[in-house]
Amino acid sequence: MAVVHRTTMQPGKTELLAAWLPTRPWYAGGAGGPRPVGAGGFRLDDPEGEVGIEFMVVTDGTGPDAVAYQVPLTYRPAPLADAGHALVGTAEHGVLGKRWIYDGLHDPVLVERLHALLDGRAEPQDRNATDTPDPTVAVSPLAPGGAGTGAEPVRVEEGPDHTDVVVREPGAPAPLTLRVRRVLRTDDGPDGGTENGPADGDRGRVTGAWRRPDGTTARGTYITALTV
Repeated sequence: MAVVHRTTMQPGKTELLAAWLPTRPWYAGGAGGPRPVGAGGFRLDDPEGEVGIEFMVVTDGTGPDAVAYQVPLTYRPAPLADAGHALVGTAEHGVLGKRWIYDGLHDPVLVERLHALLDGRAEPQDRNATDTPDPTVAVSPLAPGGAGTGAEPVRVEEGPDHTDVVVREPGAPAPLTLRVRRVLRTDDGPDGGTENGPADGDRGRVTGAWRRPDGTTARGTYITALTV
């Protein structure tokens, strides 16, 4: 179980993301550069208690043109080997000391826990409280065919508004794609699936809510598990 400390980080998460977001292929841009504001998300617990795992949602901009981004992050007490390309930055945590912060889709601990969430072996946690499930995050678990055990990351592929993490489940006949929406929308559009029904090849789905800049709440798909 991860303990949520009420303390500070220097630099802060949104400050790090303001420099990192423009380097991403799915960043939508905007006048004056990004000014990300925390808008939601959830945590997952690392059973070993070593790695912090957060699916952070930030909004950038105001009014109807504001964009919501999902940024899965991991927080580590030491550098992750061979992951310099995925480093978002480092920060000083008020309790835990120096933390190395990574784009979590390149971190095998987050990938395994994300598969566990979709496989019914993990529960979404509140970002701001210890040992507190987040009831706003809904999980439609993997359809029959999942192995019920950990998945091995194979590769990461960037899309125009998403990132695909391809994993191999032990004993499964084909790889599974975990499609993480980077640009969040209330309607997933023509490539398939809403909360009311799955798309072809859709084996599981995570949906959640985030705050718009005007204070209203939006809801849409965070992650989809696909067999393609």
